[in-house]
Amino acid sequence: MVTHRLGGGKSFLTGRGYSQGSSSVRRPPSLNLFSFQIFARFHANLPGFTKGSFHLKLLLYEWCCSGGLKGQPAGSDLKGLVAEGRMMLEAVAVDAARDGSLEVTVLVDGDHDVILPSGVCRQPVTQGHEVDTLTTAAACADWTLLVAPETDGILVDRVARVRAAGGSVIAAAAPFLMIAADKQATIDALAAAGVPVPAGRSLAAGEPAPVGFHLPAVRKARASAGSDGLEVIHTRTDFSAAAIATRLEALVPGTPVGVSCLCGGGAPEILPPLRQFFTTGDHPHYLGSEPLSNRSGAARATALARRAVAAVERASGGASAVGWVGVDMLLGDRHDGRDDRVLEVNPRLTTSFVVQASMASTSLVRSLIDRAVASRDHASSAFR
Repeated sequence: MVTHRLGGGKSFLTGRGYSQGSSSVRRPPSLNLFSFQIFARFHANLPGFTKGSFHLKLLLYEWCCSGGLKGQPAGSDLKGLVAEGRMMLEAVAVDAARDGSLEVTVLVDGDHDVILPSGVCRQPVTQGHEVDTLTTAAACADWTLLVAPETDGILVDRVARVRAAGGSVIAAAAPFLMIAADKQATIDALAAAGVPVPAGRSLAAGEPAPVGFHLPAVRKARASAGSDGLEVIHTRTDFSAAAIATRLEALVPGTPVGVSCLCGGGAPEILPPLRQFFTTGDHPHYLGSEPLSNRSGAARATALARRAVAAVERASGGASAVGWVGVDMLLGDRHDGRDDRVLEVNPRLTTSFVVQASMASTSLVRSLIDRAVASRDHASSAFR
C-alpha cells in the first residue's frame, strides 16, 4: 500500500511523448523541470531513504536514454521526448533508491547526462548493442522495469525480448499490452464493457476523411505514445490522409485527467487522480499535471479507471494488468458523470510517476515489485 504526504505538488514541464495528448486550455500555475534532478543529487540527505543489505536486483531501462535513440538524427521532437524520458528515468531511480532492499542498475548510453543517486549502478550501453545489453542484464536481475513508448511496437517488443531471455519484467502479459498499445483496440474494449468513450472510428493508412464525420475532431496514430502526432481537425480542408493507421474521434469538452493504477496481485491500487495541462492549438503538447482538487471528480475518475483496466483485462482473455497502468480521460461538467469519457489506457510508466513519487512517502517502485511478485505467485499457484 502506498501512502501519500499531504499537500503536494505541481508537475513538471515535459514536452511530449509519454503522456496522453488532448486539446486543453491553459498552462498550470507552476512547473519545475529540475526538481527531481536536484532530488537525485542530494537524495542521501533527505528523509525517507533507507539503507541496508540488498535483497533484490532491479534493472531500470528507459528507451531514449538506454540506447533506443542511439544513432538516430536529433530533432526538436526527439529532444522533447528525450527530456521527458530522462526526467522519468531519474525519478524512477530516485524512488527505487529509497528502498534499501533494492540493488539498482540503470542502463545509460553515453549521449545522455542522466543524474543518478549515489549507490545506484550505471551500466553503459554502446551504439548498436541496446537490445543485447538489455536482455543480458535483465537475465541477471530479479526484476526489470521498462519505460518505453508504444510507438512502432517498441514497448511490446522490449517486454517480449526480456521475457524470451529469461528475465522477469514488471509488465502485463502480451495480450493486455497489445490491446492497450492500439488506440482503436483499446476503445473497442472499453466500449464493449460499457465504459464511456468518444465517438470515433479507425482510418487506414491513406484513407480520406470520412463523409459526414462531425467536426471538429481529434486524430491520433493508433500506435503512439502521448501527444505524438496528435492533431485537431476543424474543417475538411484541414484533413490530409495520413501515411499510417490512425483513429479519428470527436473533440469532447472536459477537464483532462490522468489516473495511475498500481496493478497485479488483486484489485489495482488507484493513486490520486491528476489534472493534466496541454498547450492550445491544433497540435497540443503535454505540459504537466497537478492533483485534482475536485473531490467529486476524483471519485468519478477513480471509478472510471477501475472499469477501464478491467475492460482491457476482459478483452485480452483475462490477462491481468501488472505494473503501472495510466488511464487518461476527460471529465465533463455534469456531476452524474454522463459527460465523462475515457480516452486511453497506457500499459506502462507515464510521466505521472514523477508527480506521484513526489507525493508518496514510500517507494512506488517497491510497491510495483511487490504487486508483480504477488501476480506471479498467483499465476504459479493456479497451475499447481
